Amino acid sequence: MSKVEDVNQAVHELGRDIGEYIRTQRTKAQISLRELAKLAGVSNPYLSQIERGLRKPSAEILQQIAKGLRISAEALYVRAGILEQRHGGAVVDAVLADPELSERQKQVLLDVYESFRRENEARTAAAPIEGDKPAGQPSITEE
Repeated sequence: MSKVEDVNQAVHELGRDIGEYIRTQRTKAQISLRELAKLAGVSNPYLSQIERGLRKPSAEILQQIAKGLRISAEALYVRAGILEQRHGGAVVDAVLADPELSERQKQVLLDVYESFRRENEARTAAAPIEGDKPAGQPSITEE
């Protein structure tokens, strides 16, 4: 296979993946195809083609679909290959998708969350090697 064919195949796979993901989210939300199309401002046939992987939607359409599904547009962008996956995954998605929070509140929560993740990562990196004992802690044989 040539590089162009490889790229075309990868784009086709992304289109299928995002379509399946949208269909799954729509089904979980118990929203009909017609309802989601109306909420997203697209035609029924177009949304159906997206779900079947025949069309790859633009970032704008993904944002409208995400709004209709009440999920994070970022989650759809990652799924579609527009953005790279950020650390935090579901937690970040949940905070970003919460309609009860202001943009400022979301950012503060995400900043605190990231600081905890960095702190834990640093603690893990500095953890003693197995067999070492923390200072002041007696080993089993020192009782």
